[in-house]
Amino acid sequence: MYEWKLSVEIDCVIEIKKIVPRTSYIKEMDKWLEILSTMARNPLRTFLTSMGVFWGIFMLMLLMGAGKGLENGVRAMFDGMDMNSMYVWGQKTTIPYKGFKPGRNYNFKNGDITALKEQVPELKYVCPRGQLGGYGSDNNVSRNAVVGNYTVCGDYPEYIYVEKLKMVQGRFLNENDITERKKVCVIGQTLVDELYEEDEEIIGSYIKVQGVFFQVIGTFTTTKQGNEAIGDLKTLYVPFSTFQRVFNWGQTVGWFALSVKPGYDPYEVEQKVKKVLLARHNISPDDTRAVGSFNAATESAKFSSLFLGINFIIFIVGMGTLLSGGIGVMNIMLISVAERTKEIGVRKAMGATPRNILGMIVSEAMVITFLSGFIGLAFGIGIIDLIDYVVGVPVQGPDSDPSFFRRPEINAGIAVFSIIVLIVIGALAGLYPALKAVRIDPIKALRTE
Repeated sequence: MYEWKLSVEIDCVIEIKKIVPRTSYIKEMDKWLEILSTMARNPLRTFLTSMGVFWGIFMLMLLMGAGKGLENGVRAMFDGMDMNSMYVWGQKTTIPYKGFKPGRNYNFKNGDITALKEQVPELKYVCPRGQLGGYGSDNNVSRNAVVGNYTVCGDYPEYIYVEKLKMVQGRFLNENDITERKKVCVIGQTLVDELYEEDEEIIGSYIKVQGVFFQVIGTFTTTKQGNEAIGDLKTLYVPFSTFQRVFNWGQTVGWFALSVKPGYDPYEVEQKVKKVLLARHNISPDDTRAVGSFNAATESAKFSSLFLGINFIIFIVGMGTLLSGGIGVMNIMLISVAERTKEIGVRKAMGATPRNILGMIVSEAMVITFLSGFIGLAFGIGIIDLIDYVVGVPVQGPDSDPSFFRRPEINAGIAVFSIIVLIVIGALAGLYPALKAVRIDPIKALRTE
């Protein structure tokens, strides 16, 4: 008898354990169905409330995506360039010094090459450069009966690392070419396309520049984009020593392409380079305009700071818009609590705890903000993807759009963070109305008409 009774009690306990989880599940489902039912009873009000949150997250995604597209477009200018590189060139003096009047023109010389290597050990590459006809000029280059207008430059072998040229055939210049003043050249893909037939042998052929024949030892392409790529691909490189000799440049250096060793501040190295050059050419150390320069690292840092500020402003504006939407949700929930005063009173009279009332109101506010925000997030990402598809450009090459806007995208971390913010805003938006609901006196509530 005792064994049978114990067995029945055990069976009852087992059955209770099976029923309790099911009951809890049903209660949880009832809670969410009730929230959705409450929202469905006032569809217009729910829609208008949701629009504030929807618009906030939608505009945040659009602004963030557009800001990234602008940043990608500007950064494309630095593609194919060593970010530790700099260029320096001579300009007119502006300050009288050691008997020299201002407005004096001067040229860098071969001696400056050795001076920079010895006095500025922070430099990784020192590349003297020259361009036939001067910077920005083109010259007639011919092969057999075909003539084209191209850029002719004299360079050092290290220049391939500064500009990060990509060899297609053959090789770039080397030290032996410089030492022996060889009449060899490396040509860009544009020269290949315009001066040669499709199946014609390129390496070993000859090209004529101002009556001087150069043997082609290599062809290259570039990772730059837009106009920068077009300019590079129509260039013909010859050894710098050969360039000076055959084109009567003597000891003149047009300008320097320099690369800084890792671990050194490019700006400080730039100032040191200028100091050495100013001293060698008897120019006042205070003449800041006598030596022109472009520093890729400092220019990139400026853009990085600019876009960091832009993204911060966009984020603050977006968060402010989301907060405004959250305030709208809170106001609607206050109205909802006022309308449901009698209902809340009945619930409290039937044993609903403050925690139940609090959870009901807060959950409803969170559902509204989350659903509307998630839809806004999805729409924002969809529009950015559509813009990317419409204005999409090749990632590399001369055929890519030189526009300052390209590849708009949304950071996944920002999207996840926005969802978290939505949940927090929803909870805060429902908290005040929920606390007000908790304070409702059930007796007075039941008398409310």
